Amino acid sequence: MLNNSEDIQMKFYQSGDKGASLLPISFEDWEKRAKQVLGAGPFDYVSGAAGAGDTLRANLKAFQKYQIRPRICRDVSKMDLTIHLFGKNIPVPFLLAPIGMNSVLHPEAELAPAKAAAKLGVPYILSNVSTKSMEDVAKAMGDALRWFQLYPPKDHELTNSFLKRAEDAGYSAIVVTNDSTLLGWREKDLQNAYFPFLSGEGMGNYFSDPIFLSKLEEPPEKNVKAASKKALEQGNNTSFTWKELEYICKQTSLPVILKGVTHPDDALLALEYGVAGIIVSNHGGRQLDGAVATLDVLPSICRAIENKIPVLVDSGIRRGADIIKAIALGASAVLIGRPYAYALGVAGEIGVKEVLENFIAETELQLAISGRSTIKEVDRLLVTEEFR
Repeated sequence: MLNNSEDIQMKFYQSGDKGASLLPISFEDWEKRAKQVLGAGPFDYVSGAAGAGDTLRANLKAFQKYQIRPRICRDVSKMDLTIHLFGKNIPVPFLLAPIGMNSVLHPEAELAPAKAAAKLGVPYILSNVSTKSMEDVAKAMGDALRWFQLYPPKDHELTNSFLKRAEDAGYSAIVVTNDSTLLGWREKDLQNAYFPFLSGEGMGNYFSDPIFLSKLEEPPEKNVKAASKKALEQGNNTSFTWKELEYICKQTSLPVILKGVTHPDDALLALEYGVAGIIVSNHGGRQLDGAVATLDVLPSICRAIENKIPVLVDSGIRRGADIIKAIALGASAVLIGRPYAYALGVAGEIGVKEVLENFIAETELQLAISGRSTIKEVDRLLVTEEFR
């Protein structure tokens, strides 16, 4: 899989006139194609952000503040993108971020990105609000590396059930997401009156859970709207506190990773309450309008953590250069979201696989041209803010 960046490039160069028959290459072209293929509701669900979209734009702008300063005359004939996380060697420095209800983008829903990720060795984080159940996704992935995202339910019985199911289905980490206990003010979704959760989209893990089903007055097949509302009520856990996080850490043998951290004090509290890692994230700008950009706060959080646990980052990753910059500023790995969501909408599993292969090739090239042969060699000296 690795050391094939030149082969990937040659595939495009040999494809014919301007690669007209190929899938898109750039993020912008994937986004454009997705807008053509998808309806307004699904497309705006992925592309949209909270409020005026200032946080989304800040995420992107933050990456432009840093420039890569390459070194020359280095032997880069053998490249290695491998990272080490939670006892696992991972062949690439990125994971697929959890994105809910993939069924609005493609009929195969979460099975498509899961299978594409498994084929390339890219870890897949399954959303709590997936349309396919965690067991179905696990079956599609075989032994491939996967994590499960948890929106902490109000009900501890349901929490424990989700955790046990994830363990039994071979997920190797739990990603507790706590920046969306309330849904952000998403103007495009409101304008479209688009909320497919109420028709059962994204409810695969709830509607397959015996604890959840036992507490319904009517089964989902008889009253899908009522069942969906009850699931959403569980996810809107505005009473979730550090003690609740500690409870989750004690209920599972899997490493618990807290997603949604943007303040160094919260990073230190997360460490105190037992997490194994954190993800610096503002939900891709989808929750709090006017919030800080993740890359801007990443260095301060890494300084606070002092390498005691891994620090990952998401929101705004669009190209291989972004991955290199994030790792240079202290991230152990990054999460990719919108790029694969658009590819899923355009071409299903084939599209996601194409995007991932391109990310791998571009990251490898960026690393080599920067004068580094392994991800381990990427450090703060590789980027500068000097020439803004």
